[in-house]
Amino acid sequence: LLPKVAAINGVVYLRLVRKSCESIYGDGSTFEIGKANILRPGKDVTVIAMGYCVGQALIAAKELAEQGIDVRVIDMFTLKPLDRQAVIDAAKQTGSIVTVENHYVNNGLGSAVAEVLCEECPTPLIRLGSQDKFGEVGSRDFLADKFGINAKAIVAAVKKAVEKKNK
Repeated sequence: LLPKVAAINGVVYLRLVRKSCESIYGDGSTFEIGKANILRPGKDVTVIAMGYCVGQALIAAKELAEQGIDVRVIDMFTLKPLDRQAVIDAAKQTGSIVTVENHYVNNGLGSAVAEVLCEECPTPLIRLGSQDKFGEVGSRDFLADKFGINAKAIVAAVKKAVEKKNK
């Protein structure tokens, strides 16, 4: 992404992790600014994630598949511009969305997706991330559990989304 970011004439915010994350993409993968990547197809619920949470979403999707729930996973690695069409397509094709981010749900990915859904395709939405609480210090696993952005929390949210959708 760095060459693409360097080519932008304007302000750019690039968020990096302090420690290593599991590798999601292989060598030679390509990215388009403003275009989401569908990492896993699915028909029951869509999980839209970014950063660290993408790996957790893939782990959750694998576990849910074993339980008969088919989860689409989207890596929304660009928040602005947001891939609005990917959100709309996911809403229309799966009927329910869960966002998960290592950030506050307000004014982040969850809010951006909510705006698209409200304006274009009203769809049930569950937003995982910090619920407007002060940050804390701790290990990545501790904090992911505390703020509900790990695979366990994603599994629970997807199950709740399926229940809402089936009512």
